[in-house]
Amino acid sequence: MGWLADETGLEKCAANYTPLTPLSFLARAADIFADREAMVYGATRRTYADYRARVSRLASGLAGLGVRPGDVVATILPNVPPHAEAHFGVPACGAVLNAINTRLDVDTVRYIFDHGGAKVVIVDTAFLDLAEAALADRADPPTLIEWPDAEAGFAPSGRHRTYEDLLAASDPGFAWQMPQDEWESLALNYTSGTTGRPKGVVYHHRGAYLAAMGQVVSWRMVLYPRYLTIVPMFHCNAWCHPWMLPLLGGTMICLRDITAAGIYQAIAGEKATHFGGAPIVLNTIINAKPADRLPFDHVVEVFTAGAPPAAATLAAIEPLGFNVTQVYGLTETYGPATECTWHDGFDTLPPDDRAAVKARTGVAMPFMDDVTVTAPDLTPTPRDGASLGEIMHRGNGVMKGYYKNPEATRAAFDGGYFHSGDIAYRHPDGYIKIADRAKDIIISGGENVSSVEVEGILMKHPAVMLAAVVAKPDEKWGEVPCAFVELKDGATVDADALIAFCRNSLAGFKTPKAVVFCELPKTSTGKIQKFELREKARALVGTPG
Repeated sequence: MGWLADETGLEKCAANYTPLTPLSFLARAADIFADREAMVYGATRRTYADYRARVSRLASGLAGLGVRPGDVVATILPNVPPHAEAHFGVPACGAVLNAINTRLDVDTVRYIFDHGGAKVVIVDTAFLDLAEAALADRADPPTLIEWPDAEAGFAPSGRHRTYEDLLAASDPGFAWQMPQDEWESLALNYTSGTTGRPKGVVYHHRGAYLAAMGQVVSWRMVLYPRYLTIVPMFHCNAWCHPWMLPLLGGTMICLRDITAAGIYQAIAGEKATHFGGAPIVLNTIINAKPADRLPFDHVVEVFTAGAPPAAATLAAIEPLGFNVTQVYGLTETYGPATECTWHDGFDTLPPDDRAAVKARTGVAMPFMDDVTVTAPDLTPTPRDGASLGEIMHRGNGVMKGYYKNPEATRAAFDGGYFHSGDIAYRHPDGYIKIADRAKDIIISGGENVSSVEVEGILMKHPAVMLAAVVAKPDEKWGEVPCAFVELKDGATVDADALIAFCRNSLAGFKTPKAVVFCELPKTSTGKIQKFELREKARALVGTPG
């Protein structure tokens, strides 16, 4: 039965059992790393003692605003110190953090506010218009707290209480409300909407704690890393890295705007040792202007995800002083859940083969019980480097489920695994390699774009009869949306007009970057054959539009 013959007196108690929570990482760091540098942002420098005090003030301030355990607190912030503080301060008052993508359109943000039910929203001044428009005409709007980023030159609007005023009036000794059960909800993250409307992915304290621990192992980290924030904190909570850093007494180097100059300054000037980002970030570094480049004398460890890095990209960036590891995951798996673990034997491969291995999706990270590829009947596919199946996840690094959507949750967990929707094969050594993405998701600069959503906007144009959107390879962004449009008889419209029409309703990264007018290929039942359109989109690479 797995029990000793007599377990009398071996029960859980306060001395031998506490619920796992990443809050414990900062509580510990504020004690043993009190005077170490925890946060760097321009001229701003804060120790771990400062970090904890500000987190406590935030938790106290939110409680004073009426936030109760289980309530949702949203953020619309770039990678600035208050966003890291919110990752601890929101759960420290028992609430759930909802970090919202700053690049979303007003309608989607309005939907997230309505669906998530945020009681308070912390907003960067640059995104105040977005937040206010999304809350317009709402009978009971949440309280807006404004962060006027002085480092970036933003002055307070005067319309809302500021973040610093809230903290100044709050208690640095506020007693954190630690979870009574590690299954309690910690964060609410909205997907990019694979079927139009985004789904709310719920994280628990246990999963975030273990994911943070697993990242340390996978990244071969030691004490005192200096981490550069490039992955947005609204993307899977920056892959759980804000929660991870206090575990190691690390320093977070905040970078508001992702530029080559900013990255080189952080590496050369602030001695950044680690960062994560999409392949577009690697290309930004490779293609930096000479004036933006700065010398540095250490190897920077990089996690890249969103799309496999091209062999040419790896060949160009590694000699510059970067060691790149391909990782893969989804919002539903707390960010990266697989890694291309490097074996000694890989070093002897020819350069092209070595780069091909680096671009593999990889194997399960330590906090996952299993990541596999299966046929529709859930039997594992052969490890033959060819047989296609769906990537499936099981373990503590899988979400609780989709908020207010039990039907979608049941479907996602059918058969005892989380169904990723991503199509892949396995090499003989067990390494997974994505072959295609189900549901026609386009990954542009690390952002997920739903083809269904873009098609829905195109179909609203009075001249459009049918529309299909697929990925077009792009040197800068990896992929961009490419629209194939069939017009109504006698109707006329040009590509620029359709793109402008979409831009009125969609975030910029979702807007088609090319439009092709043609009769769409269809099956006998009228289903559009997107595989043909993908081939046509690939043929457009290098051509205007």
